[in-house]
Amino acid sequence: MNQERTQLLASVRQFGIQLSATRRGARLARLLAVEQLRSWELTAVAEAAAQVVAELAANAVTHGRVPGRDFRLALLASDAVLRIEVTDTRGDRLPVAGRPTDAASGRGLLIVEALADRWGVTSGPVPRKTVWAEIGTASRPTATRRPTTEKT
Repeated sequence: MNQERTQLLASVRQFGIQLSATRRGARLARLLAVEQLRSWELTAVAEAAAQVVAELAANAVTHGRVPGRDFRLALLASDAVLRIEVTDTRGDRLPVAGRPTDAASGRGLLIVEALADRWGVTSGPVPRKTVWAEIGTASRPTATRRPTTEKT
């Protein structure tokens, strides 16, 4: 069993970076994600992933920002799926799926929902939350696109 787990972990490519919770940090998250996906030769999902990263990072710096605290971007890629995670320090403000409340905001999660196979929120450890999205990298049936909440 340990050998199987080691092989599984070895087959997952990982990238993570902590960025300032500013508009510039959100733009940098998108650019770094695109470059990382190119280096992993995941160009087929790079455009959708870039948009998802842009939306999740923008939400982190707009709704999840606490002065003096950064947000974190993580990418995890296997043969079948790319998982995008954006962690901020406002675990008390969970994203809500559905229609935007007004014309000026609320469209980002609709875009994430449209582009990702699955997305959701993982709470904790306090005071953090991670909003994640998964995009299939291999030919497979599309999973349900409903948000999922996980607790750690």
